[in-house]
Amino acid sequence: MDSSLVKDNPLLLPLNAERTVYDGFVTVQERDFRLRILLPPDLALSVLLQEVGLKSRPECSSIPPPQYYSQLIAEMETLGWNKLLFIDTELRTLRLKAEDSSGRQHILTIKLKSKHPAEAPECSADLPLPLATTWTPQSTLQQLHDQFLVVLESLTEFWDVLEEVDGNTWILEPEKPSRSDTMRRIAIGNNVSIKVEVDPRHPKMLPECCLLGAEHVVTPLRNKLNANMHLWNPDSSVLRNLRDVLEIEFPSPATHEKSDFSTECGICYSYRLEAAIPDQVCNDPRCGQPFHQACLYEWLRALPSSRQSFSTVFGECPYCSKEKTVAKPVKLLVVFMKRV
Repeated sequence: MDSSLVKDNPLLLPLNAERTVYDGFVTVQERDFRLRILLPPDLALSVLLQEVGLKSRPECSSIPPPQYYSQLIAEMETLGWNKLLFIDTELRTLRLKAEDSSGRQHILTIKLKSKHPAEAPECSADLPLPLATTWTPQSTLQQLHDQFLVVLESLTEFWDVLEEVDGNTWILEPEKPSRSDTMRRIAIGNNVSIKVEVDPRHPKMLPECCLLGAEHVVTPLRNKLNANMHLWNPDSSVLRNLRDVLEIEFPSPATHEKSDFSTECGICYSYRLEAAIPDQVCNDPRCGQPFHQACLYEWLRALPSSRQSFSTVFGECPYCSKEKTVAKPVKLLVVFMKRV
């Protein structure tokens, strides 16, 4: 046994020369426990003690008392073990499953404190709004799970709206929407799209809209949006309203392939640059070449003929030489500010 092990557990002694049998006492949280250990020849005692958490460590002071575990087991018996998806080896982090009235599956992550239930746990979930829960020393996991179900029901209409959009249009961004995503970038045509931001609290109201593409294509759509905004009907679906207001039919998986709208960047010759897709388009109708914002910004900034004002660069399209303006991407701007 190494010297540190002897120091940590002076009353745990080997009973044979091979050091595979030990007997004695170990101390945890200032309490002594009688322990007899029979080891296989290829396992060192120090490794075993590290695995079971018996070596003296500073974090041992945060080990919950015995009643913590009995309380946790009792609460899980009431809640139902079938709702438990995961629990870590320290029995502190739990993931509970929940199903809303539409059959969607959700996960509630709970991090319990060592003084549970006297201290409120930390809760998180994949939601478009902060998860607000109430907790008292008398609260239980069952009550916490019930609160989570209420929150899910309040967001059912929001997810219904986005699922209709996702199922009947081509979504350019995000590539794999999560439950917390409130934005959708919907393809309208080649190098033309609309970015909508749906309010989780009022999902059927007119969302924030931003049309992306060449000006000669976007301008007529923007004019229709402004002229028909008063026609928005909160009793109708968001997708139906967008069709009526813009006076268009969105391309869908039933009518188009996604590759029809996945035009690569004219500078890096790829479609995706990390999570970004080409969102800058040359305004010349004869060109219409798309670019990643970051690619175009770096390209224009490197040209001796380009001009820069604060975080905006003025230059020429790499393909047709038409004047093009681009702002510094947010990510590059953040990196620059950190360096400063």
